[in-house]
Amino acid sequence: MKKFIFVFTALLFVHVLFSQNKTTAAKLKTAQKTGVPAAGRLVEVTTDSGTMVIRLYDSTPLHRDNFIKLVQEGFYDSLLFHRVIRNFMIQGGDPTSKSADSSAMLGSGEVPGEHIPAEFRNNLIHKKGVLAAARDNNPEKASSNCQFYIVEGQKYNDTTLNEMECAVRQNNPGFTYTTDQRSVYKTIGGTPFLDQNYTVFGEVIRGLDVIDKIASVPCNANDRPLQNVHMKMKMLN
Repeated sequence: MKKFIFVFTALLFVHVLFSQNKTTAAKLKTAQKTGVPAAGRLVEVTTDSGTMVIRLYDSTPLHRDNFIKLVQEGFYDSLLFHRVIRNFMIQGGDPTSKSADSSAMLGSGEVPGEHIPAEFRNNLIHKKGVLAAARDNNPEKASSNCQFYIVEGQKYNDTTLNEMECAVRQNNPGFTYTTDQRSVYKTIGGTPFLDQNYTVFGEVIRGLDVIDKIASVPCNANDRPLQNVHMKMKMLN
């Protein structure tokens, strides 16, 4: 009887170990295919239009760590998505947007400190749902230390992607969209004309519909929502 239990336990252990290895291998295969790590810190973003969960990329550590610091400090709580453009993106993170008058011009606010150096990665593209850093027109293309945008975008065909690929090569000679990246832009959509110009450092993994809800709210001539869209953030891991 004891021998049977020992053999059964050993077989169970091998089965569990095999399952774990199989799961790990699948995650690695997915990461290698998409170029995006399966792991990463998670941020919950609660808005007036619903809740999103964002996974931060470990391959852009400067932006990741800066964002985590701000979230943990409660910096983003009660700020607004102050710039919203349908089929493009939703932008927030301006500290002056907290309790801002409805006529206030928003978008130039920063926190004390330097810009974040650009962290462009060929495998990180502006597909729908990605989190990217806003920036001014500085020649280094360094990022704002607090403002960000989340892509809604639209779908593109190969002809347009070929044109945009050529444009990207002006900043990154030799850049080529992979078959998988092209498929993403054709089926999910995004804003490929921003690739290699603004740092992508995360993506929405839950609540993509919230992006669409916010992107469709009525706005004034300056792309500010007529009714404030607030945010609140917290780390999930």
